[in-house]
Amino acid sequence: MLIPSIDLMGGRIVQLVQGEKLKLAFDDFEYWIGRFEKYPLVQLIDLDAAMRQGENTALIEMICGRLRCQVGGGLRTAEDGRRLLGAGAKRVIYGSSLFGESTSHSSPDSAMNGAREIQRRHKVIRLEFAEGLKRELGEDALCFAVDTKGGKVAVKGWKGTVDLTPEEAVTWLEDYCAAFLYTHVDTEGTMQGFPMNVAAMLRASTAKQLIVAGGIREAREVEELDAMGVDAVAGMAVYSGMMEA
Repeated sequence: MLIPSIDLMGGRIVQLVQGEKLKLAFDDFEYWIGRFEKYPLVQLIDLDAAMRQGENTALIEMICGRLRCQVGGGLRTAEDGRRLLGAGAKRVIYGSSLFGESTSHSSPDSAMNGAREIQRRHKVIRLEFAEGLKRELGEDALCFAVDTKGGKVAVKGWKGTVDLTPEEAVTWLEDYCAAFLYTHVDTEGTMQGFPMNVAAMLRASTAKQLIVAGGIREAREVEELDAMGVDAVAGMAVYSGMMEA
């Protein structure tokens, strides 16, 4: 399945190269919403929120009212997800907040307010947080983002990494979500092609829905991924006109 992406920054639809360099920007929301109305799922990411430099809440609410979206970008508590689901999101995406070696907390809503420390089951993956999200929001509402840069899980708007491979992350987190979103940051926005060996490795690591992104440039790749049982997010190829959507 092809999943079109809508990335928001500064009130516009944008496409970045490797999460850093602005390549394309659009203001015509009606045009792109019309293009994507036929799809059963659209990926909607608030890049400003992910990079902790603002938010695009009004646009997210408007788009969720028109399209079936899984929404992500800077979600840190269960309440963040609850708010987006209330705004019409079909599913919410958690990424960076699932990883890190800092203090773990007893509930998903206490992640930012200094609740009592509890014993962690994994030194890098916040399993207790993931478990709390499942309890608070329900497994079907959750997509966990496992993005990599140089082979390690990337966090904080892809500015940093943690010492963890994507297959480790997926294996540990599988019990708490309905789907995984994997972005290959090294090829994101480059249209150089997605590494199929990575998709195969991840497909073997989880029985949950697997969605991949990063460098996809043509329909043939989407078909090859589909044959593996993997869904594909396309952004740059669609917005540049390389791929029909």
